[in-house]
Amino acid sequence: MPRWRLDVAYDGAGFAGWAVQPGQRTVAGELERWIATVLRLEVPATLVCAGRTDAGVHARGQVAHVDVPDGVGTAPEELGRRLGRVLPDDVVVSSVRAAPPGFDARFAAVWRRYVYRLGDELTVRDPLLRGFVQDVPGVLDLDRVAAVVPDLLGLHEFAAFCRRREGATTIRTLLDLRAERTTSGTLASVVEVTVRADAFCHSMVRSLVGALVAVADGRRDAAWLVGLLGAPTRESSVTVLPARGLTLEEVGYPADDALAARADEARAVRELV
Repeated sequence: MPRWRLDVAYDGAGFAGWAVQPGQRTVAGELERWIATVLRLEVPATLVCAGRTDAGVHARGQVAHVDVPDGVGTAPEELGRRLGRVLPDDVVVSSVRAAPPGFDARFAAVWRRYVYRLGDELTVRDPLLRGFVQDVPGVLDLDRVAAVVPDLLGLHEFAAFCRRREGATTIRTLLDLRAERTTSGTLASVVEVTVRADAFCHSMVRSLVGALVAVADGRRDAAWLVGLLGAPTRESSVTVLPARGLTLEEVGYPADDALAARADEARAVRELV
């Protein structure tokens, strides 16, 4: 069956997350329904995405794939154009194209990049951004965040920041972490926390940023945060920030000739070495 890649963006406020859930409006639910309708499929379409976002989380760079029957009679580019005419205005498919051999939206990805946007007392409030920026009290000292970042990067057990799922590992490689106050543009004075890793476990980004906020506003020190690494279970003292401030910005993939190998590697269980 031919595999097509879809690049997707959405405002997560009106969705109960990415994954299909009975009786709930979800991103995958909307897309699968309309893909099946446009392509006149006899069985529902099934999408696989790079990162299953939670309820209320936004995306500008989500990637998904769908396997379509041979002889479907519609080119992938035509599917993209037709979806643009029927999808609701809070979800957009910017591109549909044939996927290269070995492509898997989930397992072939080498990293995902999220940005959590915060407004503190130095942020000029913009009511037009209220659905995408989470307000926090006080002033965030970003130098305190920068000082703790080197200890957080790399391969670690992040169970303290994750909602555990049966049979799933919480070992992840954190590739990039930084907090910066935007100086120009629509988001001027907003604090953007960028988090990039090979993969994320459930609620990891919102929990990690919640812990960073506690350090930045002085409620906790760096030793507390670093001490959470390696903990075997979720830490109740870590605040899980609301979904509204979080956006999946980008997903990275290797060169086409390395896609299959990367997918095999990603399926292996991570271990601390």
